[in-house]
Amino acid sequence: MPFLRWLGGFVVLFVLIGVLFSIGGNLINILLIVATIIFIVDALSSRRKST
Repeated sequence: MPFLRWLGGFVVLFVLIGVLFSIGGNLINILLIVATIIFIVDALSSRRKST
């Protein structure tokens, strides 16, 4: 699922921007959790396709 990989990448990018410019607060933690979930779902779905 390339879409999930792109979406996760954008979330990580926004998290890094938020950390660098000290904006967001709790929003950064939520985005980090969302990015982790997206990468896990993408890894599991791509692993199922290849087997």
